[in-house]
Amino acid sequence: MRTNNILICNKPGEMAYTMETLAELKDDHTLLSIKRIGICGTDLHAYGGTQPYFNYPRVLGHELAAEVLLSSDPDKFNPGDRVTIMPYVNCGHCLACRCGKTNCCAEMQVIGVHRDGGMAQYLQVPTRLLIKADGLSLDELALVEPLAIGAHGIRRAGVSSGEFVLVIGAGPIGLGTMEFAGIAGAKVIALDINASRLEFCREKLSVAHTIHALQENVTERLLEITEGNMPTVVIDATGSQKAINGAFAYMAHGARFVLIGLQKGDISFSHPEFHKREATLMSSRNATTEDFDHVIRAMQNKWIDPSNYISHTVPFDQAADQFDLWLDPEQKVIKAMITL
Repeated sequence: MRTNNILICNKPGEMAYTMETLAELKDDHTLLSIKRIGICGTDLHAYGGTQPYFNYPRVLGHELAAEVLLSSDPDKFNPGDRVTIMPYVNCGHCLACRCGKTNCCAEMQVIGVHRDGGMAQYLQVPTRLLIKADGLSLDELALVEPLAIGAHGIRRAGVSSGEFVLVIGAGPIGLGTMEFAGIAGAKVIALDINASRLEFCREKLSVAHTIHALQENVTERLLEITEGNMPTVVIDATGSQKAINGAFAYMAHGARFVLIGLQKGDISFSHPEFHKREATLMSSRNATTEDFDHVIRAMQNKWIDPSNYISHTVPFDQAADQFDLWLDPEQKVIKAMITL
């Protein structure tokens, strides 16, 4: 029997390796050899004990690139095929699923969050969740899922060419959101409290307008950039309660505010101020096949350069000791990638 080396988050602040016997292949599943594991905010929040909807112990990891070992559908997937994984296991029968909104299924189980994920040598997943993308590297495949989160947020906002789109938070999700806002033709504004992240926006993503929230008057800068109108789309990618509540003041009249970031507390804002703007508030959860396809097409057409994002790389057998380091702002982590 094949054994599987797994990295488990036993509780906040504790990562540990364990060996398990690999289970027999389930019906309608594919056995994968994991090759890349991208580290995202969800993983770091889980390690830090601040992730909503989370129970311990848990095998983290949902930004994945893998090779097929054994598939239940050999007509579509053969041994050696490189794939990425849509990690959202939807039920298929709730109202959201029936309406095509599989990303917000009422019984959603996200791999690496609600069920064990891909921080392991091997992983079984439902075959229907696999996506093959010819011509993409393993690093690129592992970045499809996080970039799809931003692509979905832009699609939710209905961004039009020429609009000013304010993206709050220049972490990996926010950076991807900025890229897809630019692809949609928007004029992007990046807001963050981290000077190096804002420099990354300017130098690597060609974001024309950046604002340091702690060093500049945000409202004055937004009025200046938008010629007195304020942004028509505001997107939070921080998951910070303070940032979310404060961002209602940055909306133009008629604007849309999209929450990609997630936090545990309550949202608080002035109803009269919100009402007089006839503003729209919406959440953006996960992504759909359409978003994954859009990201893959953007990579294949070189509209984006995924290599910009990977700032730290570590072998799987050394990853357990890196989480505290990745949480340290001094390390200037954009995207950490585990390799196998």
